Amino acid sequence: MDVIEVDNLTFTYPGGGEPAVRGMDFAVGEGEIFGFLGPSGAGKSTTQKILIGLLTGHGGSVSVWGREPAEWGQDYYQRVGVSFELPNHYQKLTALENLRFFASLYDGSTLDPMELLDAVGLAEDADTRVAKFSKGMQMRLVFVRALLHDPDLLFLDEPTSGLDPVNARKVRDIVLRAKARGKTIFLTTHDMATADQLCDRVAFVVDGRIVVLGSPRELKVARSLRQVRVEYRSEADTLIGKDFPLDGLAGNPDFLALLRHERVETLHSKEASLDDVFVEATGRSLT
Repeated sequence: MDVIEVDNLTFTYPGGGEPAVRGMDFAVGEGEIFGFLGPSGAGKSTTQKILIGLLTGHGGSVSVWGREPAEWGQDYYQRVGVSFELPNHYQKLTALENLRFFASLYDGSTLDPMELLDAVGLAEDADTRVAKFSKGMQMRLVFVRALLHDPDLLFLDEPTSGLDPVNARKVRDIVLRAKARGKTIFLTTHDMATADQLCDRVAFVVDGRIVVLGSPRELKVARSLRQVRVEYRSEADTLIGKDFPLDGLAGNPDFLALLRHERVETLHSKEASLDDVFVEATGRSLT
């Protein structure tokens, strides 16, 4: 079952100008982590705002659980959670007070705020005013706030932005646990490592259109060089690299001789990275 269905989506902001979204089509299945990738200004945030229900007046059709977001009314926000790219907390309240306040807005039961804070390493700062938090701490707080009501659908916008490797891993692990429980996740990010580790499928967006869509693995393999690189030590203990064609590798005499007679350190195929897919799909670098 598809949770999200988008058909020929178009959107132009009031005042005219170029469309922000131009005939976009995609679907997101139940229990899927779907990555929405692309350079700034590509139309990712606009599409996400339409899906969340913050923007109306689009062309084409958008449905979540079979209905337009606007048709759901306030019940929609009992079922979806949103983690924004920019933190938007009550700065004079503590982390725990922020979560307790937002928990009070939901009709049903909510998760334990202290357990959520502990999951992202903020338990010791539960009674600290958010105004004193670093950007990374605020990002972790906005992330767990989206989890408070245990939503069926999560919209995560740059959830690992500003996080050190340890805390970024904590966030990724939480996302994977949510997927294991059947949650559907719509992930917008510039972090190709996060997208590669988390997403079942990714869509690359350029100028309001999806130009590439598929699983990270398939997209990388399709763009990989059919070569194998062997790194070995010379007699002077210098690391040397040599490439061999993947086709006919089992019978390549030079390759076999190197394996038999040299001190091999590494052996790997020359697989493309998701960064490479990004650059090819968008024509832009990540920096």
